[in-house]
Amino acid sequence: MTQQPFTVADYLLTRLKQLDVTEVFQIPGDYVKHFTQALEHFPGVNAIGAINELDAAYAADAYGRTRGLGAVSLQYGVSTFSALNAIAGAYVEFSPVVVISATPGADARQITRMYDVLYHHSTGNLPADQEVYRQVTVAAETLSTSVGAPEKIDNLLIAAITYKRPVYIECYKEVWGEPCLKPSDDVLQPLTFKSEPLALENAVTAAWAQITVAKDPMIFAGVEVLRHGLSDLLQQIIDASGFLYTTTTLGKTVLDEKGNKFIGTYSDAASIQSVRDLVVQADCFLTLGAIITDDYLWFIENKYADMVLATTEQIRVGYFIFEGVTMKDFMEALLARFKNTKGYPLSTIAPPPPPYPEPWASNSDPHWNDKPETITYNRFFQHSMKFLHDNNMLDQIVMTYGVSSALYVATNAYGLSQGSFIGSAAWQCIGFETGAASGAQFGSGKRAWTVAGDGGFMMVCQSLSTLARNKLNAVMFVMSNAVYAIEQVYVDITAFESGPEHKFDTFDILPKWDYLALAKAFGAKGYRVTTVSELNAVLQELKKPTDLPSLVEVVIPEKDLPRQMLRLGVE
Repeated sequence: MTQQPFTVADYLLTRLKQLDVTEVFQIPGDYVKHFTQALEHFPGVNAIGAINELDAAYAADAYGRTRGLGAVSLQYGVSTFSALNAIAGAYVEFSPVVVISATPGADARQITRMYDVLYHHSTGNLPADQEVYRQVTVAAETLSTSVGAPEKIDNLLIAAITYKRPVYIECYKEVWGEPCLKPSDDVLQPLTFKSEPLALENAVTAAWAQITVAKDPMIFAGVEVLRHGLSDLLQQIIDASGFLYTTTTLGKTVLDEKGNKFIGTYSDAASIQSVRDLVVQADCFLTLGAIITDDYLWFIENKYADMVLATTEQIRVGYFIFEGVTMKDFMEALLARFKNTKGYPLSTIAPPPPPYPEPWASNSDPHWNDKPETITYNRFFQHSMKFLHDNNMLDQIVMTYGVSSALYVATNAYGLSQGSFIGSAAWQCIGFETGAASGAQFGSGKRAWTVAGDGGFMMVCQSLSTLARNKLNAVMFVMSNAVYAIEQVYVDITAFESGPEHKFDTFDILPKWDYLALAKAFGAKGYRVTTVSELNAVLQELKKPTDLPSLVEVVIPEKDLPRQMLRLGVE
């Protein structure tokens, strides 16, 4: 048998494998066939066939968040454009994903020049894919030849793991199959940047002046700390300073939440009252790796001058910005100050988490107080979180959320393990959670525990088939109220009031689906729960070993309005 040549596709796959990418999510296509054929037979990297482009790209995003790098292979034009939304979310939320594609080859381009032929999947502007993806990646390349391919591939991968954001690579159709030198055994490393010494000293001195005069300092941690592997450094700063800490919604589980310095996640008005009170009281926020979105308008309007902010893009102390300083160097320098300064660590201890059934009972819609068997958003979390805690499962799962009422309610949870909460909290994409489930489970090796709004699930429901096809025992709860509740909150919250005169807008009303039939069609286990007792019974069923995903329709009232969402909608 003739030995097959080592190709450009093999080069990329070898580099991905070296970076611990053992699954590549894919949508097939003729232009990209040389890559997908290489992937199919490449030892140590598995091709995960997805049902559609959003399914594939959401999965690759979640894989990147849990494994450190993800990859998705897409057809030119029709696939890449379909996946664009997911990759934009990965860009905004600092998830490194390698987007792999192919474009019409040299022969097609010559025919186009000679005869003005429009090739399939093309807009007529052959570089259009790369031009579009430049907006949502840190690097984008089109390889027209195998010459120089190794260096260009390496540079793209280094950019992805350095900046923790997506990159895009497409080859002319034939180039993926062209011979290529093998890479070295040395694993690619992210670039390292050092601060300008005087700038670092000035920034730390200014920060220290603000920190040391504060009476109630607090650490506000964000997702960049987790993405850049700085969680241990953050923990050291907490230990050395003694400061209490909170996180953004996107940064939830940047650390294990079981420590006595964690006050709870700060999600603006959706937060529990004790968290909000401590944030209001604090007069200095050591804000590390946090993306400040419009979920935090009150915070930024009222606490801007009290912030000592360090991200990969900016160091700011109050109103003063310092250039040429890296987040890691800044954090390390502050750690040294805390360790070498008398009076630290502070002895402050965070208030204990609210005792069960809080924080859920007081946040449940009081309209249903006289109907204790009715499932509400908060009752769902009350019972499901107790189940996970009582069965010691919090270390065994990874949660995925799109933007939904459930996301904001879930921010009130305590006791989660580091890296176990994945949510589209900045890009705020409905449906992300459903497609993300397979990537989260493949990437983490833990069971995906997904809570989806029914509108979000409907957008990417085919992802359930991907879970079943790959024998992943993920659990997907669909909060079934047949409306876009989160949208209605911001359109007209009075629709949740009692009485026939208070109606949801037509565009926020969803069709009714038979979820049990859908689960059967996709090869999953299906459950439907309409009462708290039924929910608890199904939760016990979910403990049983299985290699099938489970779809659980959780029927809740159309007008159930969690107090978390009420506060967000009116404050």
